[in-house]
Amino acid sequence: MNIIKHNSFDTFKMLFKQIGGLLVVLGGAMVVPLIVSAVYAEFYSVLGFLLSLTICVTIGLSLYKGIGTTLEPLNRHALIIAALGWLFLAIMGALPFLIIAHITPDHIANLFVPSGEGYSSSLVYFKNPLHAVFESMSAFTTTGLSMAVHEPSIGKGLLFYRSFAQWLGGAGIIVLAIAVLSQNSGRTALFLYGSESSGERLKPTVIETARSIWKIYLGITLFSLVYLVAGTLIFLPDYPISNVIFDSVNHAMAAQSTGGFSSLDNSIATYGSAKMEMLHILPMILGALSLPFFFRLFREKDIRLFWRDLQTRAVILFSIVGGVLLSFMLMESQIISEPFRVGLFQFVSALSTTGWQTADVHVWDSASIFFIVIAGMVVGGAAGATVGGIKMIRVLLFFKGILWKINGFFKSEHSIHVVEFNGKRLLPSEMYKDLGSAAIFSFVYLLFVFVSTLVTFYFMGDGYSISDALFESASAQGTVGLSCGITNPDMSPVLEVLYIVQMWCGRLEIIPVLVLFRTIIMGTRPVVV
Repeated sequence: MNIIKHNSFDTFKMLFKQIGGLLVVLGGAMVVPLIVSAVYAEFYSVLGFLLSLTICVTIGLSLYKGIGTTLEPLNRHALIIAALGWLFLAIMGALPFLIIAHITPDHIANLFVPSGEGYSSSLVYFKNPLHAVFESMSAFTTTGLSMAVHEPSIGKGLLFYRSFAQWLGGAGIIVLAIAVLSQNSGRTALFLYGSESSGERLKPTVIETARSIWKIYLGITLFSLVYLVAGTLIFLPDYPISNVIFDSVNHAMAAQSTGGFSSLDNSIATYGSAKMEMLHILPMILGALSLPFFFRLFREKDIRLFWRDLQTRAVILFSIVGGVLLSFMLMESQIISEPFRVGLFQFVSALSTTGWQTADVHVWDSASIFFIVIAGMVVGGAAGATVGGIKMIRVLLFFKGILWKINGFFKSEHSIHVVEFNGKRLLPSEMYKDLGSAAIFSFVYLLFVFVSTLVTFYFMGDGYSISDALFESASAQGTVGLSCGITNPDMSPVLEVLYIVQMWCGRLEIIPVLVLFRTIIMGTRPVVV
């Protein structure tokens, strides 16, 4: 068997060709918010998107078409492509924020401010390149932390672009590129698909799988859109129909991607309606469920799968039990006037890593903050969904592993302690392998949160506590987007860069970023560790 060796030049060619393909997809996607800007007669935004997509497509095509045949990537190369691809995506995706902020005159930008409001346009904050990259990284990683102090004041085009970027990032821009671009081979597509998603095949080929994922993703988003439009018309009959449609489009994309950006100034709390808050819980839960689960549900047409599927059942039960427990904790603290309304919504928002906010977390007691961080943000929804966090399947695996280990002491030494988990029968060696992999990831994940909490504590503004630092750090790492106020345009650049890195790592589950850093420092040669 011939072993193909990759020298540095071949590796760079391969990496930049794949990144070029991603930039072409990104540039093409910017046509959609350009059209939205034109519909709302935001002509400076139209120009900004036109310039941005031209830059992206030009650079992308130069790399994708200009670089000839390249060697096929190995698994490590796919991880590096994923890490670099998402970094370039955030940087180039920041162009619309940056360009539109600079070319839009102040008097035009202030026309975006809703009538009757006394604040100025938040578009000015995106003149800072770091803020623009932060917003872009937050969007594409489906986090939802924002530099826009008053979201409606940045214009409809950019509001839509933020939600649309979250939606694209939710199912995965690399998965989208696999679906629409012709890759070198099925092997290349396989490695790239596995670098960004669960790696589970739904169809015979990876390309067919990627297309199936996007069809399911689009279908659920459209369902949420119709659901939100109908619900809003029922609960808020006096709300302008144009606002109903625009809000519902943005919120449907944000919910399915578990991104949490909102077209409203104070997120879902702007509605001032308990019914509207309850309305938005279902889209958040749908976004927290595995896309492969929906594929099986549509194929088998068996509603009982909602209970039979291990992760789906766990997400639903965690949402209910966690929401009730948080509500009781808030009630005991006597800080929140409507603890059950706030507790249920905010726990689902945290567990699904959507990040829609209806309460000022900064005033919560420390116990409630620690609970929502550990039981909600850190856990996250189902693997195979668009969520952040450790993922539900790993948490369930840990509990199963503990029971399996304890029960093993009561069985014969000569018997094979087979364990049943998630519909599979695992031998002891397989169980130890899965537990080891989950434990390593969880340790690194929590280490990132711990270090970030310490850095946040020393660089955050006055008036915040260590529990606030933990909350904000866990939110960035878990791509949640809930905030206690630390994230703002006046925050320390050190913290802003830290959260950008955390959002990047959180979306890719850390390992691809670590592989990239290892490659930069030590190259691709194997070393003894």
